[in-house]
Amino acid sequence: MPSPSYQKRRGQLETYFDSTAADAWKKMTSDTPLGRIRATVRAGRARMRQTLLQWLPENLESSWVLDAGCGTGSMSLELARRGARVVAVDLAGNLVEIGREQAKAEGLDSLIDFRVGDYLDPSLGEFDYVVAMDSFIHYTPDDVLQVLATLAGRTHAAMLFTFAPRTPALALMYWMGKLFPRSDRSPSIEPVRESMLRELIGLEPTLGDWRAERTQRISQGFYTSQALELRNHHAKHPVC
Repeated sequence: MPSPSYQKRRGQLETYFDSTAADAWKKMTSDTPLGRIRATVRAGRARMRQTLLQWLPENLESSWVLDAGCGTGSMSLELARRGARVVAVDLAGNLVEIGREQAKAEGLDSLIDFRVGDYLDPSLGEFDYVVAMDSFIHYTPDDVLQVLATLAGRTHAAMLFTFAPRTPALALMYWMGKLFPRSDRSPSIEPVRESMLRELIGLEPTLGDWRAERTQRISQGFYTSQALELRNHHAKHPVC
């Protein structure tokens, strides 16, 4: 079962992305012109998405992929264009509906199963790959570890995810958010050192077959995030 801290933060995120900031994220993930700050975030997210995609096979036919925290489905659409069967899950129904409409418009709706809910739901099944772009950045390192351990039991090949690296700028933003909370602000990010995260992963018994491999930090304007690849070194046969 998810920890109380995970469940509390999940509820905050659901409220924020599905109501408070729904319109802002619709614009962020579209072609709508943005102000300077948000434009850098959009550009940074695009670079991060391409980084994660580069770590996956060009041909994903016959592969099942979980897009954990899919938002408006930008990643899911790219995965489907490579032939993957995608289960795209997010807490925000408003954002999921945008992705569902876009997939239908591109004729990719048969390859993407958009769902509103929690990506830890075991009923979602098993996957060859899990991709979680900026979905874990609001959770504590212990909760991220629990999420990875849970998903690892249903993932055959690799899990690609991002975290908020502990940099001076992000640490300052974190503490300023603690000191000056605002009702319409996104739930705070949880900066973590890469070395600490790798150590936690290495010490987790349920991740004994998994190794942290490639990593890449993307910093562009007001966007900073770091990708990490976990590979299963005793991979099972692909999902049929």
